[in-house]
Amino acid sequence: MLHDIMPGTEEHLMKSMTAGYIGFDPTADSLHIGHLVQIMTLLQFQQCGHKPFALVGGATGMVGDPSGKSAGRNLLSEDALRHNESCVKKQLEKFLDFSSGASNAAEMVNNFDWFKEFTFLDFIREVGKHITVNYMMAKDSVQKRLETGLSFTEFTYQLVQGYDFYWLYKNKNCILQMGGPINGAIL
Repeated sequence: MLHDIMPGTEEHLMKSMTAGYIGFDPTADSLHIGHLVQIMTLLQFQQCGHKPFALVGGATGMVGDPSGKSAGRNLLSEDALRHNESCVKKQLEKFLDFSSGASNAAEMVNNFDWFKEFTFLDFIREVGKHITVNYMMAKDSVQKRLETGLSFTEFTYQLVQGYDFYWLYKNKNCILQMGGPINGAIL
């Protein structure tokens, strides 16, 4: 289940409880077999004494992830995304402990909750200034879509996703991203 890992991650995990997250796309009201690896990773992470976060990408779901897609996604309403979030949590509760009160109880967070009041101008001033267009253009998910067309909405997806890690670090002391764009771990 491990493809790649940042140097020092294993040593850090052996020292103390670590908070880590995996993102789930809420564009459907049910998880599928493709989510099994992420679910099992979070389950084993929690069983080893660490704190799992299941990030439901309400904001990123409204934007649409361009990776692995040949065309833009249909954009869902907030009501549809909230419904899907609720359904996904019910399914995750069958595997993860969300309610025991343990220090490593799982938490579900939705990036729509921290993005809904973030204005466009604030976002480009606070986030956009930290990344170059050259870096963004070099991403495989962007390169593959340039031939068929890539909307600005989809192009900015990677900024929104990167801000998720920052927000979770700053607000939840979450230092580990599992899965995600690099298929590994960030510490």
